[in-house]
Amino acid sequence: MKARFSIFLLAAVLALPFPLRSQERLCRLSDPSIDAPAHIRDASLYGKSIVFFGDSYIQNHVRPIEETWHYKLAVKYNMEYRNFGWNGNCVAYDRTAENFGPPMYERYQVLPEKADYVVVCAGHNDATRMARNGEGTELFREKLKVLCEALIRKYPGAKLCFVTPWAVPRPMFPEMTAVLLEVCGSYSIPVFDATRNSGIYVWDEEFRKLYFQSPGDTAHLNAAGHDLFLPKMEHFLLGL
Repeated sequence: MKARFSIFLLAAVLALPFPLRSQERLCRLSDPSIDAPAHIRDASLYGKSIVFFGDSYIQNHVRPIEETWHYKLAVKYNMEYRNFGWNGNCVAYDRTAENFGPPMYERYQVLPEKADYVVVCAGHNDATRMARNGEGTELFREKLKVLCEALIRKYPGAKLCFVTPWAVPRPMFPEMTAVLLEVCGSYSIPVFDATRNSGIYVWDEEFRKLYFQSPGDTAHLNAAGHDLFLPKMEHFLLGL
């Protein structure tokens, strides 16, 4: 009976239109009682609020969010952490019918009204969709501009940045990354270029066996992979 009720409840939640359904995957509040070392307390990130918005790079695919580099970063610096990842989500393409959600240029509206930091990880699924559809980057460019302008308006006082996908060796990934770097650059939004600076060798099968959720995976780090990538993003975010 309990299992039937749980299934019914899940179905009822999924049937709600996306503005009415909670898209927040995890919320961690900062803890003022924590006695952190002085060098942590004095860091620019300490005690701040941070929102992560994006696709499965943020939701962490099938693994717990607590394993991610971004959650571990928030714990280290005692941050208020809000996770709005959605597996399969795109910047430009509506995948609601596939349960992968509306596009980010619309979905940003569910984000909290205030944050000290806003980090967007996006583009992987757009590149896959462009290659599958035989399309160019025009739609991605147009909707990415909409998203950038919307986030700047929503968070004029926040430290906003984007993170590119890995250097995935598949069609349209280089083109998508080039557009992401160009468009964000035109708005003076900092971008961490994970294709060049991440130390994540996604094209190498032996590397993926060690640091991805499966050997065939080209998107999702495992716990060891997140630990490997954490110092790169920690240094980047401390420098914003």
